[in-house]
Amino acid sequence: MPARATGGGMAEEPVHVVPYDPSWPRRFEEERVRLAEVLAPWLAGPIEHVGSTAVPGLAAKPVIDIMAGVESLTASRPAIEAVARYGYCYAPYGSEVMHWFCKPSPQARTHHLHLVPMGSALWAERLAFRDYLRSHAEVALEYERVKQALAQRHRDDREAYTDAKGPFIQRVLTLAMGRV
Repeated sequence: MPARATGGGMAEEPVHVVPYDPSWPRRFEEERVRLAEVLAPWLAGPIEHVGSTAVPGLAAKPVIDIMAGVESLTASRPAIEAVARYGYCYAPYGSEVMHWFCKPSPQARTHHLHLVPMGSALWAERLAFRDYLRSHAEVALEYERVKQALAQRHRDDREAYTDAKGPFIQRVLTLAMGRV
């Protein structure tokens, strides 16, 4: 089945969840080093490996998710052009909370880059979710099963796949952040 076209007319790659690849941390680190140089003028915090590829042993879409801490979205706006020279494609996805990029293209993604303000709710939630899965293997395994089922159900609709993970993610965030 072909990938569906996005609002911009570009076809999206189907959702594929693959077994954990031990090369993912190395691939993140290689990209982190490159990004640290290009993003230096806008960084206000660390560059973090987030998402499922950051959780050892967890099956995932084979896309390295990278989150870089910036002072603000306004102050980091010039970074959009800077990272474009390194193959990152900007998309106004979640533009009220982050600058979002994919590489090399929406059709064949190997990396996602999220420029997120330090201290924001999104920054805290992404790290809390990752760290909770890293320290709770049984919850990570449950998440893997959820993702595999949803990847089959929403193979050609990345947005539906992402939305369908929402209730699980919110449940884990409630645990991870001590919310009642």
